[in-house]
Amino acid sequence: MIRTSLLMMLLLSGTAGAAMADLAHRSKVQGIDLITYHSNVKDVVIVLGVLPAGDAMVESGNIAIPTLSGMMLDRGTKALDKFAISQKLDNVGAEISFQVGEQSLEVRAKCLKKDLPLIIETIAAELRTPALLAGEFNKAKQQFIGELEASAQNSSALASEAFGRAVFPQGHPNHPHTLKEYIAAAKSANLEEIKAFQAKYYGPAHMTLVVAGDVSDADTQTEIGKAFSGWSGGQDYLRPAKPAAAAAAAEISVPLADKPSVTMLLGQASGLRYSDPDSLALRLGTAILGRGFTGRLMSTVRDKEGLTYNIGANMGDDSIADGVWEISASFAPALLGKGVESTRREVAKWWQDGVTEQELAQRKQGVIGTYFVGLSTTLGLAETILVNAQRGYDLAWLDDYPKAVKALTRDQVNAAIKAHINPNALVLVEAGSLPASAK
Repeated sequence: MIRTSLLMMLLLSGTAGAAMADLAHRSKVQGIDLITYHSNVKDVVIVLGVLPAGDAMVESGNIAIPTLSGMMLDRGTKALDKFAISQKLDNVGAEISFQVGEQSLEVRAKCLKKDLPLIIETIAAELRTPALLAGEFNKAKQQFIGELEASAQNSSALASEAFGRAVFPQGHPNHPHTLKEYIAAAKSANLEEIKAFQAKYYGPAHMTLVVAGDVSDADTQTEIGKAFSGWSGGQDYLRPAKPAAAAAAAEISVPLADKPSVTMLLGQASGLRYSDPDSLALRLGTAILGRGFTGRLMSTVRDKEGLTYNIGANMGDDSIADGVWEISASFAPALLGKGVESTRREVAKWWQDGVTEQELAQRKQGVIGTYFVGLSTTLGLAETILVNAQRGYDLAWLDDYPKAVKALTRDQVNAAIKAHINPNALVLVEAGSLPASAK
């Protein structure tokens, strides 16, 4: 508590930023954008990395290949099988994992300072020389198909799919394929497609690597240089030439039997990337509308009217391409109609009247406090540095972000709401056991 309270006091007084920038170091090593950050935590090191090899990168090929490629990375290298790698990591208490998102392949690792060379060497081998064994590939396919089939009964997953397909046009990196398309693609995928995808998209050209904790800049650069020496290739992220326009108002029903609640999504394409001028102002306004228990939606739709246990507003999927503005909630089927009506009413009021000075002041303090609390752990620090790099910011933004939040005015926030949100052109998705009138 003492450390967190001190951190927040420094933040609110504007004196913490310079120290953060001073502790970070950015360099190019073997083509990789390497950011190291030395913190006071002893012995522990967090490694986070991303490169553009996510689901959207597949272009016209098999849409299951990016995810299957990522799933093959921890199943052995040409030098060591998966059991040998697992034993090496277990012996030192280290962890390495890979995950594929919309545009990125992400690597996460945790280790002790003394074992960082082993972790970097292993990550490099898994990315550069995966074994890609037929038996492991067949296991990965079955695992992926099983996960997809399970998602076909998940109301949140189906609502997200329907919403993304409605608000983003075909060809936009945030426009998802359907679960049925993924299942068919996974069944037909082969190893040659995996090899071709990795040859094209795996490389240092647009890779970012953050190493935070008890680290030395020079030693980390040396280990990265050795492990990734001679590696080449890689592609840039997909950046639409123009943002997605708000789609026409629509109501989409996704019936699912025997579900205790209905997932509701209401929103539109925001037309904004995180780094765009109005984005931060709209984020603050959106947080006032629907972040946490102090947001208007929770205080009204839940607390006053008792229509739901969970509702919130958010902006997302906008680190690289323009993203989404959405409200998510779950309602009992019998309360769905009233819940949607109440939500729309609160959005219209928020849009028409804007936010108050008191709401803005309180939300600024909460956003800044949350930011600092996130930076109080090595993992949170590394995640913040990494996402800032993906959004195109330099290290100074670590210091500048709280200042930018504090500088926002009520007029700026209300103008951003009016400029980018249209309450009359929202897409509504309802997924679950729908009442008869909603089907």
